[in-house]
Amino acid sequence: MQKNKPMATIKFGTDGWRAIIAKDYTVDNVKRITQATATFMLKNDMEKVVIGFDCRFGGAMFAEVATQVFGANGIKVNLAKIPVSTPMVSLGVVKTKSDLGVVITASHNPPSYNGFKLKSAYGGPTIPADITAVEEEIPDEVTVALPSLEKMHDAGLLSYIELEDMYVEHVKANFDLDLINNSGIKVAYDAMYGAGQDAVKRILTNTVLLHCEHNPSFYGQAPEPIHRNLTELSETIKNDATIACGLANDGDADRIGMYDEDGNFVDSHRILLLLLVYLHKYKKLTGKVILTFSVTEKLQNLCKQFGLEYEVTKIGFKYIAEIMTKEDVLLGGEESGGIAAKGHIPERDGIWMGLLILEFMANTGKSLKELIAEVYSYVGAFSYDRDDLHINDQLKKDIISKCKEDPYTEFGQYKVKDLQTIDGFKYIFSDDEWVMIRPSGTEPVLRVYAQAPTAAGVRKILDAAHATLLG
Repeated sequence: MQKNKPMATIKFGTDGWRAIIAKDYTVDNVKRITQATATFMLKNDMEKVVIGFDCRFGGAMFAEVATQVFGANGIKVNLAKIPVSTPMVSLGVVKTKSDLGVVITASHNPPSYNGFKLKSAYGGPTIPADITAVEEEIPDEVTVALPSLEKMHDAGLLSYIELEDMYVEHVKANFDLDLINNSGIKVAYDAMYGAGQDAVKRILTNTVLLHCEHNPSFYGQAPEPIHRNLTELSETIKNDATIACGLANDGDADRIGMYDEDGNFVDSHRILLLLLVYLHKYKKLTGKVILTFSVTEKLQNLCKQFGLEYEVTKIGFKYIAEIMTKEDVLLGGEESGGIAAKGHIPERDGIWMGLLILEFMANTGKSLKELIAEVYSYVGAFSYDRDDLHINDQLKKDIISKCKEDPYTEFGQYKVKDLQTIDGFKYIFSDDEWVMIRPSGTEPVLRVYAQAPTAAGVRKILDAAHATLLG
């Protein structure tokens, strides 16, 4: 007699539950995590949820399964009919006064993954305490009969919602799109086959579009907006002198990457610095600045110059969002390209942040390169990069154990002067040279981050770190 296969453990990482499709990310496991969410909602007198999905394989199917599980629990569902971005779902939760949002997405992960994100009533990531409460409710299986979508609709438990329309109207109400679109700023936009593609077509008129069609496999590449994944966007800009800048979003369009007019990558550290200059110096806005542990300390430096309070959190936007719901926050962001700003929901939004930078350019008449030079006048030039080491689990555990129990004192020629351990292990070599080691919260990867005054200096630090860590 064949024994039943043990159920997969479902655990939320840095940003939601993610797993490989058809291995652990299955219809049965989506039922389990949805049932846990429904149980949590019922225990907390919640009765209405918004559900959306991005462009990944099976997104609509998994969203419909989640809808049916909620329906079986008597919970009303507002369901998107087309792929949408994570910020669209979060905004939809606020606009419809729903209690919770669910996004079927694995964000920037490789195309073999899908995932399940939870969003709270305030329009941002569900706080860690509530995530833990949901995890504690996950059953081994879901045996209840699921109603059809038709029966749910007839019973008043299902409505279809146009989240993209809602989002575009919200953008129009908060930005002078005529100023941006008539400024002569031509944008090269790379959707990375993700859920931002149709909204950007509707919002920006002077654009060169890349990968703005549906391809659930993302052409085999992880839709993460970092330079090594965006070389085509960079080359497009270099080969067209009329393009003023480049904008890219990840699979669910909550992250941002940018390029200047020469096709040079503008990472999230520089985007955060640009936004702080624009929001505080130009727009005269104030508030606290929240940054995660892997963000450059240059942002702290700029906060001190502007007289703004700041706080460093663990890595994961949920920590930023929780503070944004309780305090007056001007700007919050993380190294991976997730950024939120005052005047919008407490949520990462790659399209919204791109529009703020374009508005900055249009209002000042300056190029992105000129604006970055202005940032450097405050904090000095610097370079930053990150390597993702795909190593076996045992080696990763050994390295992290070494960091915890017997911290490294040097990496090649670089002597460690200080060690910070808020989330991961940041080894400080000098005022503007450091390396940081941290296991990914969503992938089987060890991340190694480095900062130095020049790109060549960063590469030397990363190479020295590899040699030390891997022997």
